[in-house]
Amino acid sequence: MSEIAANISVDSQDEVLPSAMTVALVQLALACGGFGIGTGEFAIMGLLPNVAETFSVTTPQAGYVISAYALGVVVGAPVIAVLAAKMARRTLLLTLMLIFAAGNISSAMAPTFETFTLLRFVSGLPHGAYFGVAALVAASMVPVHRRARAVGRVMLGLTVATLLGTPLTTFFGQSLDWQVAFFSVGVLGLLTVALIWFYVPKDRVSAEAGFLRELGAFRRPQVWLTLGIAAVGYGGMFAMFSYIASTTTEVAMLPETAVPIMLVLFGVGMNAGNFIGSWLADKSLLGTIGGSLVYNIVVLTTFSLTAANPYLLGLSVFLVGCGFAAGPALQTRLMDVAADAQTLAAASNHSAFNIANAIGAWLGGLVIAGGYGFAATGYVGAALSFLGLFVFAASLRLERRDRSSQAV
Repeated sequence: MSEIAANISVDSQDEVLPSAMTVALVQLALACGGFGIGTGEFAIMGLLPNVAETFSVTTPQAGYVISAYALGVVVGAPVIAVLAAKMARRTLLLTLMLIFAAGNISSAMAPTFETFTLLRFVSGLPHGAYFGVAALVAASMVPVHRRARAVGRVMLGLTVATLLGTPLTTFFGQSLDWQVAFFSVGVLGLLTVALIWFYVPKDRVSAEAGFLRELGAFRRPQVWLTLGIAAVGYGGMFAMFSYIASTTTEVAMLPETAVPIMLVLFGVGMNAGNFIGSWLADKSLLGTIGGSLVYNIVVLTTFSLTAANPYLLGLSVFLVGCGFAAGPALQTRLMDVAADAQTLAAASNHSAFNIANAIGAWLGGLVIAGGYGFAATGYVGAALSFLGLFVFAASLRLERRDRSSQAV
């Protein structure tokens, strides 16, 4: 099996890249892990009543397990990236998926609600680090002008999970037993371990690698600004999506059976956005990020204006899902601005998106509690995207200033 350097430069002119078949198999293996992670993260949302009944708690109390998983993502991404700085990327990917698989299988056997909550936190720990390292591995195996598309194919596992994995596990979890859903996700984790073992090439750790070098990522303002764009500018998608079920039934006056249709439309939009966004990012990275923020302002505002119309609501939900186009672009941008501390920066991208999830859902809830209605969550999302434009503008201004100082 051929070996690749962990910190290989994709700009090197004399680099020998692996064959197209090798790249495809690696991307498939990494995407399988993304599919498992995405399925495990979102399946719980449709199974909360079942979990609540099993452990004799209320549904809102059962919702704490979602927060526990998100906290695991936020904490795990930077901590694991720093502690594993001297670990080969292939080895790290195998370790992360083993932890993920063990966390989900154990979740299916949890004896108490407190234990289940703790195990959801543990299951969330590998999430951000896995996607960050997987993106770096995928990008290192293709020419520089195809990096974002390689990252997009890895993240395709996550977007396909929203379309297929989550609905299927939710269905079987409700029909049979909710524990079946988490056991199935654990099996997906073990399958990913096998695929990574067979198809991801071994890599060498750079002699300069270490936790101090990784921590150096947080000394770079552009890293913080890029994470800020993700945490603030893309909270709008989650502000809308968190309350889509109630918007469907109480604003558009559709039956509950229409909610899964809206979820599918959102999933289709995410997949379309991931495909188009990764292609656009390879053409213009900054243009894709800035353009997607403007796009989100328009479609989220349209969502609020048209939510009462069932057909326009469905169209708006699809278009908001397309806003995921920024995912591969932001991940690639972090690779550029992190210099030699790419693992920590790339892993932290998913911490930022989970912060966006929390901010969006919280602000959306405040607006609803204030009596403005479920449709108003689109306005909240548009406002967050507008704020994200200011963070993006600050990043552009800093970059231009740095280029001017280097030219002098």
